[in-house]
Amino acid sequence: MAILFTLLTLTGFAQRVITGTVISGDDSEPIPGASVLIKGTTRGTITSFDGTFQMEAENDDVVQVSFVGYLPQEILVGNQEKLDVVLSTDVKNLEEVVVIGYGSAKKEDLTGSVTAITASDFNQGAISSPQELLNGKVPGVQITTAGGAPGSGATIRIRGGASLNASNDPLIIIDGVPMDNGGVAGMRNPLNTINPNDIETFTVLKDASATAIYGSRASNGVIIITTKKGAQGKMSVDYTGTVSVGQVVETADVLNANQYRELTQQVFPENAHLLGDANTDWQDAVFRTAVSTDHNVSLAGSVKDFLPYRVSVGYNKSQGVLEDSDMERTTLALNLNPKFFDDHLSTNASVKVMGVSNNFSNEGAIGAATSFDPTQPIRSGDDKYANFGGYYTWLDANGTPQYSIAPGNPMALIDQRADQADVFRSVGNLQLDYKFHFLPKLKANLNMGYDYSKSNGNILVSGQAGFDQGAARNDGTIRNYEQTKRNELLDFYLQYADDLPAIDGKFDVMGGYSYQYFRTEDYAENMFGNGNWQQDSVQTFRNHNNLQSFFARANFSAKGKYLVTATVRADGSSRFNQENRWGIFPSLALGWNIDKEGFLSSVEAISSMKIRAGYGITGQQDIGSNFGYMPVYSTSRPGHQYSFYNPTTGQWEIFDTMRPSGYDENLKWEETTTWNVGMDYGLFNDRVTGSLEVYYRTTDDLLNYVPVPAGSNLTNMLTTNVGAMMNKGFEFDINTKLIQTSDLHWDFGINATYNVNEITSLTMTDDPNYEGVRTGGIAGGQDLYAQRHRVGYPASSFFLYEQVYDANGTPVEGMYVDQNGDGVIDENDLVYSGNPAPKWMLGFTTKLTYKNWDFSMAGRAYLGNKIYNNVSSDKGNYNAMHTSGQITNNVHSSVLETGFENPQLLSDHYLENGSFFRIDNVMVGYNFFNVFGSDMNARVYGTVNNLAVFSPYSGLDPEVFGGMDNNLYPRPRTYMLGVNLTF
Repeated sequence: MAILFTLLTLTGFAQRVITGTVISGDDSEPIPGASVLIKGTTRGTITSFDGTFQMEAENDDVVQVSFVGYLPQEILVGNQEKLDVVLSTDVKNLEEVVVIGYGSAKKEDLTGSVTAITASDFNQGAISSPQELLNGKVPGVQITTAGGAPGSGATIRIRGGASLNASNDPLIIIDGVPMDNGGVAGMRNPLNTINPNDIETFTVLKDASATAIYGSRASNGVIIITTKKGAQGKMSVDYTGTVSVGQVVETADVLNANQYRELTQQVFPENAHLLGDANTDWQDAVFRTAVSTDHNVSLAGSVKDFLPYRVSVGYNKSQGVLEDSDMERTTLALNLNPKFFDDHLSTNASVKVMGVSNNFSNEGAIGAATSFDPTQPIRSGDDKYANFGGYYTWLDANGTPQYSIAPGNPMALIDQRADQADVFRSVGNLQLDYKFHFLPKLKANLNMGYDYSKSNGNILVSGQAGFDQGAARNDGTIRNYEQTKRNELLDFYLQYADDLPAIDGKFDVMGGYSYQYFRTEDYAENMFGNGNWQQDSVQTFRNHNNLQSFFARANFSAKGKYLVTATVRADGSSRFNQENRWGIFPSLALGWNIDKEGFLSSVEAISSMKIRAGYGITGQQDIGSNFGYMPVYSTSRPGHQYSFYNPTTGQWEIFDTMRPSGYDENLKWEETTTWNVGMDYGLFNDRVTGSLEVYYRTTDDLLNYVPVPAGSNLTNMLTTNVGAMMNKGFEFDINTKLIQTSDLHWDFGINATYNVNEITSLTMTDDPNYEGVRTGGIAGGQDLYAQRHRVGYPASSFFLYEQVYDANGTPVEGMYVDQNGDGVIDENDLVYSGNPAPKWMLGFTTKLTYKNWDFSMAGRAYLGNKIYNNVSSDKGNYNAMHTSGQITNNVHSSVLETGFENPQLLSDHYLENGSFFRIDNVMVGYNFFNVFGSDMNARVYGTVNNLAVFSPYSGLDPEVFGGMDNNLYPRPRTYMLGVNLTF
């Protein structure tokens, strides 16, 4: 109705057509996208790419022309047929403001490592999760999605991460509300609470000067997300709709049915009778072409120039490329930003609501599809498979499924197991910012926020499932679960800012208090008996923790050139005992706007140049347990109770027992000390901008999982504070405006990160013989690990046997280099073989506009990382083809090259170069202005996501966080068509 009213209004006022041009007073270049509005009405338009406009007006109309960064103008139409408007630069508006912790600051006044990415720079395409907007855009930030499932989560690392066993995730703050890093049951990604279309900016805080204001949660950096808000002026309506198609690019290199028959006849002819007559491509069976759609509508404006608002509704229905993998999400966001008392009181009320329904397909089918015999059918008409839904199942002589030795039928794994969840989540806050009437330079800020989620789901396994012995024995099983999470926030601070005339400077100081409380309640029940469910067991779990903090920050500047920032935060966490509960986290940073010095004033090539240096200490209290410092007793599990015979009653009586857990009463947070030196620059009137940084970080009191002497605690292994780790490196980025003409704009940017990680200590006392902490478990073997945390090496380094090759370059089975020359190949011969983390990370982006056309492309490269190909090592041997002559399994085609009879799981033959260059997205769009002569603008665009990957890695996808490739949900190549309408 609002759109219809607007169009009718335009028609009612139409008298005659006027044209015009809007140009910049600085360089006489046209200004595209400038707003041209009839004062006092909602009638108007925007300028096209050549700065021209056309609209209907009356003689006594006043035209208002405005554009960001310029002073607005008002012009009486009168008898003029053509209006030529020259806008002057608004110096004040060009002072870019960046969101930081507890406030904002002008970019030229920043002393810390802060990178802000706005909506115009986001990644394009079929994006359902917020972190995908940021991937590859910020130096020092590595984002690795968990795979191609719809709405999948991601691992985010800033400057390598600072922990081994505690969380390495950055603190994420949404509109002033710090998020709980823990996941939400029934959701792949907690960040899916936010519709990506509602996000205005990401601000990444990387060094201690920028992050220390968040104290004990800032060792791994901070990401601040702000959402779009309303503004004064007429109401605008924006609609965006997309449809996308995703396809699997590549599948695992296993044998087809004919190759498998031929190999069986050659290697195990005695098993030929086990082969079937089918030709089944199991990977083709479990994967599909995924069709997804996304729709978003937003309304923004103000009510009588008093109440700026923005409200948006989003709907996303995404299919995954794995059968039965789906996500359906509805979002609602509301922002209100009124001001009161002559603008002394600024209010920001924000509410985001999300409802999501997830179908989690059985991802075990991905691995099963690579190993199930390709000569067997998906379904069989043989009566012996009727009890299993007709799905082909490996049976023994008694008709019982070979549960322990046979993989499940991949399609049965999907069709006979249902995993569905519904989640409701809401994040909101009310922020009040008041400038005191009697002292406007003093203001108070109160922020009250919440994060609430409620989820329920169930996992149902059919009684006909030939892959699940428990379900078959109990006529089906179901697990119902519920979770409620509450996160409540209260922040309050006072801030005072004033000038310092004596030094031609200024200062502002602030201090405040923060309280945040987290509560989690989980309930789960296990039942059996399809259609007549009986309760088997019930589990309940409640957890809570809270943080209380005092913080302060002071900024000083002199002559606009010399900058000082000092920050301190005192944090108290309920996760530690009273002696260790509070910690102090200070930082100090200096900045020098060197371009304002006299000796550079005549250098026209330098637009801006700032040198900055910082030092600070941050912490990490997200240690995985809320009660690791105190004795905790757990009730025995069902089936593990204590029983005894009661002679009085003549009955056996069963009692639950209480099991104590190990604990460390001296447990405390890790502390990370960071040194950072950087330079921000702008050249040739900011046609070239960027930054260069060097950093050095050390983490002490590292949380490590170490053995403890027998009898000294209630466990043999304990998480405690012991050890240290170092990260050092440098980052740079450069952004260029290569071409700027009235018709053609071309921007290009690149960023790079080099990071070195090293564990410097893992034990209380130096022990050169300590082998380190094993990690990186290998599929296909028991108690085998490809990686270790070891002193002197990067975290999760690969330690493997060095493979021996013959004269033809073929690996010799079971032959490895005897590193210590003792004539025995054992664990003492395992050697450092590589690092799963890249040494270099590169990101690039380019944008090109020509008249109404626009084009963008973005990509990333990781260099110097290694990947252990567990798919090949597990299935690339002849003995993987059968088990005791009872079943047959498919194998990886690498066996044709190696000829391995048995798995060589600790051979460095399977450790490959994981470097890659990925083109993440390519977009082409066309813009239509003043559609049908109205103020409606339209844009049609197409994108391709995951266009191409170039890598020497032989596996499916070289982008594997942690370096262990065994069962990755494939990332699809996605083609998308979208339309955007603005009224």
